[in-house]
Amino acid sequence: MSIEKEIQKRRTFAIISHPDAGKTTLTEKFLLYGGQINLAGSVKGKATARHAVSDWMQIEKERGISVTSSVLQFEYGGFCINILDTPGHQDFSEDTYRTLMAADSAVMVIDGARGVEPQTRKLFKVCGRQGIPIFTFINKLDRDARDTFELLDEIEQELGIRTCPINWPIGSGKSFKGVYDRETKEIVEFRDTMKGTKEGEETRISIEDEEAAKEQIGEEAYALLNDEIELLDGASDEFDQEKVDHGKLSPVFFGSALTNFGVEIFLKHFLKMTAPPLPRKADIGIIDPVKSGFSAFVFKIQANMNKAHRDRIAFMRICSGKFEAGMTVYHVQEGKDVRLIQPQQMMADERHVVDQAYAGDIIGVFDPGVYAIGDTICASGSNFRYAGIPTFAPEHFARVRQADTMKRKQFVKGITQIAQEGAIQIFQEENYGMEEIIVGVVGVLQFEVLEYRLNNEYNVEIALEKLPYEHIRWIKECGTEIESIKGTSDMKRLKDMKGRPLLLFVNAWSIGMTLDRNPGLVLEEFSEN
Repeated sequence: MSIEKEIQKRRTFAIISHPDAGKTTLTEKFLLYGGQINLAGSVKGKATARHAVSDWMQIEKERGISVTSSVLQFEYGGFCINILDTPGHQDFSEDTYRTLMAADSAVMVIDGARGVEPQTRKLFKVCGRQGIPIFTFINKLDRDARDTFELLDEIEQELGIRTCPINWPIGSGKSFKGVYDRETKEIVEFRDTMKGTKEGEETRISIEDEEAAKEQIGEEAYALLNDEIELLDGASDEFDQEKVDHGKLSPVFFGSALTNFGVEIFLKHFLKMTAPPLPRKADIGIIDPVKSGFSAFVFKIQANMNKAHRDRIAFMRICSGKFEAGMTVYHVQEGKDVRLIQPQQMMADERHVVDQAYAGDIIGVFDPGVYAIGDTICASGSNFRYAGIPTFAPEHFARVRQADTMKRKQFVKGITQIAQEGAIQIFQEENYGMEEIIVGVVGVLQFEVLEYRLNNEYNVEIALEKLPYEHIRWIKECGTEIESIKGTSDMKRLKDMKGRPLLLFVNAWSIGMTLDRNPGLVLEEFSEN
């Protein structure tokens, strides 16, 4: 198969949602249809229960939540699908933001009972800034859900995107009868029998076959459905592929990931509506995925995915061309040619070596400590950079000390590697070095993950002392010595791991006061890659 055909069959998307909307369950059902698993695992439950395939980290299995993005690849219906399953919990949203940079589209999972939630809004804004096409799956229709028109109106009002229902639910909870397929004008009957398997017969009845339809869903549900369809056809937006491609219109689907109803219907429509890898902007212009040589960028680094391997993997999104094992490429930030060692593709923590991969694919390569998030890799002889990945300002800070001073080497190695993954940011006080550092995180649950990982992966116990600081600013220009900055009583001077000076503040008003006291001082909220 030609490079062009291989790239055209690729679909790379992220799944995003508020916690507990059913994102990881939906991901598992996709894998079920792709033949990657034979029985879907329960995301929650007793210690003896199966765990979600995409939750590979031990703490995820114990807590029943996703705390890091995972990469999953499978084939279905002639397509090669790369799923980027992201954390739903807001404390791990920075990992989700970075992962969205590697996706061509996003599937937004919404709980039918709860509608648009705070994390949904935050994630949607990121997609909107990048113009990513968004497909909506309204989940948990096997439970009592809110009025469907109300849900659609909320999506449009809260997120500022038009909606186009591709199918329509018939009831919810105990009265859930199935969905109406607007394209075929058929009623697809709901059966609570498939669950963790893909076997099961799908019953379809034409809505024009009034007698059969009434018998199947009941006279009252049939009458209500006809009224809703009439209203829907007159009021809703028509499907427009161009608007979908530009993130202006979201196709909406309804179903139940837990009972496996509506998942395959959604998957089939989604693959038709979403695009193959698109051209990406670099500092030299637009890079065509087919016509350009190999290029990729690093969007994630993960250490110790498998304790038996004790390795460090740099995840790269291939943006153009074809990758072949053993090829020499140019690492732009390092300014030298390198060989991508042990190229692998992932199924959560399971891995297999790949001989070739194409634009749209995600590969993991062994990282000896030379790669950083946002790095560009391109064909030897080329030299360009893709746009960097922003680093979000931490909002919570703590002083970290090692409990056993004899384990300083493991402590430094562990906390440095976790920081390089982007999960935390670490800062040093001028006179303390690495014996005592300050950690900054976007969400407080990251402190718990840090403590857990240092203990389980590096055999290091730490003591955390929460600090009152809430605001961070990097010093871009100073006009004087850093030590001579006239600050406020709640200000603290630090430097990051690249040696860049910065200031911490307890109160927001202290930032303005410090700027007023120091003419020529320029502060920035975000650091550059």
